[in-house]
Amino acid sequence: MCPLCSIFYYLCTRTKTRTTMKRLVLILMLLAPLAMMAQQVVVSGVVVDQKTGDPLRQVSISAGRISVVTNEDGDFSLKLNEMPKAVNISHLGYKTQRLTLKEGKTEGLQIRLEPTTIQLREIVVQNYNPRELVNIAIDKIPENYSKVPELLKGFYRETAMKRKHYIYVAEGVEDMYKTPYDRGTTRDRVAIVKGRRLLSQKTGDTLGIKVAGGPVQAVLMDLVKNREFLLNKEDLDNYDFSMGTSEYINDRQQYVVLMEPSLVTTYALYHGKLYIDAERLAFTRIELDLDMRDKDKATQTMLVKKPFGVRFKPRELSTVVDYRYDDGVTRISYLRNIFRFNCDWKRKLFSTSFTATCEMAVTDSQSDDVKPIASRNSFDSQDAYYDKVEYFLDPEYWRNYNIIEPSESLDKAIKRLVSRYRRN
Repeated sequence: MCPLCSIFYYLCTRTKTRTTMKRLVLILMLLAPLAMMAQQVVVSGVVVDQKTGDPLRQVSISAGRISVVTNEDGDFSLKLNEMPKAVNISHLGYKTQRLTLKEGKTEGLQIRLEPTTIQLREIVVQNYNPRELVNIAIDKIPENYSKVPELLKGFYRETAMKRKHYIYVAEGVEDMYKTPYDRGTTRDRVAIVKGRRLLSQKTGDTLGIKVAGGPVQAVLMDLVKNREFLLNKEDLDNYDFSMGTSEYINDRQQYVVLMEPSLVTTYALYHGKLYIDAERLAFTRIELDLDMRDKDKATQTMLVKKPFGVRFKPRELSTVVDYRYDDGVTRISYLRNIFRFNCDWKRKLFSTSFTATCEMAVTDSQSDDVKPIASRNSFDSQDAYYDKVEYFLDPEYWRNYNIIEPSESLDKAIKRLVSRYRRN
């Protein structure tokens, strides 16, 4: 059975009484640890397309092993414990930029990235057998990825929207212990360092959303390490493979392998893109979209339970997993899952659209003197993040941590939710 079936949703009604309040739970999996600094140097600004001026989201901003990604508005803030000589800015399809910094001029930066141009000589990638290329990249995983235990730090955020309005926000600092990549994920653990959440208090929001098991995403959706999910012969035999147009990530040429379902199975399959470094033959990015042609199968993948009388209609389940090459090792750097679906009550004419998003950005990593996270302190895949963290009322909550900066729309939504919570 497809491992993504372990990512599920719970749909529940919510009453007006806070003590009996239940909510819609989406089980996604995402992790994100963060780094805490002593004396901070803040590098901040916005990243845009050089030609169009449009903001670029999910751009990696890094100084050594410390990194963040831009939000939907292209904004970022990187907090460091000392002044770096330069920061690297990299993004799929753009030339990597190394930006030299000067004292007193590290904030309010506007960075323009230049799109890369695919060179004609890259037509040779069409001569590769795409399935064989994937098999070679799988065989080279122990060589290309970490050979020692590591402790990752990162930032995790989950949000839920009813139509275009946020009804739930949770975010936190996470620690993640990972064993070497030639082993499975059995001993990998995730622990919450600090977290907070908000839920809409509007009585009209009779369906609420929260994500259960979210932080475990960084273990289960590290597809290169957790090969039971996709990168194994049994699952790969369900797909047809073809070569896509070559791309660049961090100024390194990437082969792009396209995956399409070829067999009828008892569960929903995916449409996918696998990005493979042309020189090292390491997976650098994986994009998956659940096949929605069979709504019953898609529902089985996404839904665990719901209130009586509510109809669930799946629309999208998409996943992005990014890996970053640093110090001769490729590591997981970013995860994002998006769930879209409609719900309606029987006898009602119109349905309501919902969107749940989970994302994690690894902000630091440590390989020396790493200790495992004890099972009693770890986050379980059946846990709801909402139930493990506190309400956020402190405006300086993330003062010492690297985070994914909230977009303008999310920032406004948080302020509205906080204001409504205080009134209630």
